[in-house]
Amino acid sequence: MSFASFIAMTAIDKLGLRVSRAFTTLPSIDNWLLCALLLAILALISLPIGFKFGFLQIDIFKASWQKIVNIIAVSLLFPAISEELFFRVLLLPHPTENASKITLQLWVFVSLAAFVVYHPLNAISFFPAGVKTFFNPIFLSLAALLGGVCTVAYLQSGSLWVTVVIHWLVVVVWLLLLGGYRKLHE
Repeated sequence: MSFASFIAMTAIDKLGLRVSRAFTTLPSIDNWLLCALLLAILALISLPIGFKFGFLQIDIFKASWQKIVNIIAVSLLFPAISEELFFRVLLLPHPTENASKITLQLWVFVSLAAFVVYHPLNAISFFPAGVKTFFNPIFLSLAALLGGVCTVAYLQSGSLWVTVVIHWLVVVVWLLLLGGYRKLHE
């Protein structure tokens, strides 16, 4: 086995272990309390900013219950699970890895930067209807804040599920109550 093959196998093994640990680490009551606290902090910061700059508005999405259930279900998979799996689980060391402070800070920076940059790239590549929204500086600021909150939740809990719930609830509330669906489909 070549050195490059060894490194690739080691990296694949490490990523597999991260995914396994993130999926199987069940959140404790304290993790769920932290989740609620982080959601409250996120709301206290995001809502005033979003309303002040006109990015958010009370705009309750009106559609059939099937359409609403579909939006809620799809939002769980895309973006909540898929983005949290990539930007938190794969990029950040799992708490059981006991990464050094410098290593952890580096990967937190990479994870958050990639999370923010991903949104405009996603609009350009796969979701052209979202270009106006995904390039909006307020959206990107709020996405960075969401990414930061999910990062804290993941590093404290080691569980994918806490971050998925945070991400999912934020996206669903934005889409169905705060004008997000209309913004993405104007």
